[in-house]
Amino acid sequence: MVVSKKHILIVEDDVSIARLMQIHMQSKGHDTTLCDDGLDAQILLKEKTYDLLILDRMIPGKRGLDLLRWLRGEKKTSVLPVLMVTALAMTNERVRGLNEGADDYLGKPFEPDELVARVEALLRRSTSLVTEVFDSQALQLDAETMEVKVEGKLLSLRPLEFKLLQTMMRKPGRVFSREQLLDTVWGMDSFVEERTVDATVKRLRKELAGVGQGESVQTIRGMGYRFQLKS
Repeated sequence: MVVSKKHILIVEDDVSIARLMQIHMQSKGHDTTLCDDGLDAQILLKEKTYDLLILDRMIPGKRGLDLLRWLRGEKKTSVLPVLMVTALAMTNERVRGLNEGADDYLGKPFEPDELVARVEALLRRSTSLVTEVFDSQALQLDAETMEVKVEGKLLSLRPLEFKLLQTMMRKPGRVFSREQLLDTVWGMDSFVEERTVDATVKRLRKELAGVGQGESVQTIRGMGYRFQLKS
């Protein structure tokens, strides 16, 4: 699937790294906007619409994680794909970033080709949802509108959470391993780790729990996850 031209916001305070990112994004035909301050980035995100955010964790004004938390709480930006880039590449830091709402994580220093591959994969995933409608008793999922409702109440799901639920709802009761979910939801060309599945499931359950369906996505110890609507 070819990714069409997109507008990418790059929030990075290291001028040389920001410029490197810009060059490689533009080489793929994308428009870019550079920003070196978290507060300025927040203003840009309020005023304009972007297709993807590349976010450095350690930025002045408003730190990356704080900006990410704000972004996920806003209706306009709640589903914006985010690639977090940071020198803090320890496992616990990556998991924290994913739990806060990042879609992928890239440690510094990085190879430009890997940056491009991760961005392209995120953009493909955000535009490749299949048109389907599922009605599982109290829970309805419509892939054309990207809406999920529980007894008429609309949930606010990001693209990866939506596609994860969509994948499991196709075969209720089937146990999906983390590897299978990575291949189906993130794509076989993705670079993300299995911990990313756990973080996304956690966020999905939180949304479902708000409408009394948190137990619909079940953990099968040592095997993976399955969808089983709570009766």
